[in-house]
Amino acid sequence: MAYLPCVEIEPKQAADAAVIWLHGLGADGHDFVPVVPHLGPASAPAVRFVFPHAPQIPVTINNGFVMRAWYDILELDLERRVDAAQLRASAAAVAKLIDRERERGIASQRILLAGFSQGGAVGFELALSYPQRLAGLIALSTYFATADTVNPHPANRDLPILICHGTADPLVAERFGRDSAERLRALGYAVDYRTYAVEHSVDMQEIKDIGTWINARLTT
Repeated sequence: MAYLPCVEIEPKQAADAAVIWLHGLGADGHDFVPVVPHLGPASAPAVRFVFPHAPQIPVTINNGFVMRAWYDILELDLERRVDAAQLRASAAAVAKLIDRERERGIASQRILLAGFSQGGAVGFELALSYPQRLAGLIALSTYFATADTVNPHPANRDLPILICHGTADPLVAERFGRDSAERLRALGYAVDYRTYAVEHSVDMQEIKDIGTWINARLTT
């Protein structure tokens, strides 16, 4: 089976959990690798970190320039019109990586999905619809692009979700994060929504909070 190419970071001991972390538009799987050493204490679980590379595709809002993207963004309007079919295809490709972790011996309940910007939009679609229970979803500086079409699976109806957003984000305004949280709550999800005084990025406090949240989900 063909899988997305990935950067993988193995723990010092045998992995008993996994975090699959999706980058944003124009970045690649290396983007969040430097964050890993800052995520938690030495007592954190033995986690394998998987950072996939998105495909290289033309992006309409960037004049058709070819770059790594999980889907095409057609317009930067109030609705953030995107190529939903491409988004769902990317979700299916990342689902194969979840399946691979399960084949490696990691229970689905110990696999956590994280995503920044475009990666977070894919994360919403995939985590809610995946047919096996997951450990949680972290959505960073993103928006719920498929809120009107996603088909949540009962296995993840009460999925723990952390949404983080920068209050000074000029690319994905903070209201998109708030709207995502509100729409998820309307669907019955308990969402932990946090904001930080940053632009379209993460800061050290946010990274520490993410690490604490991951450890709480994966520590047994």
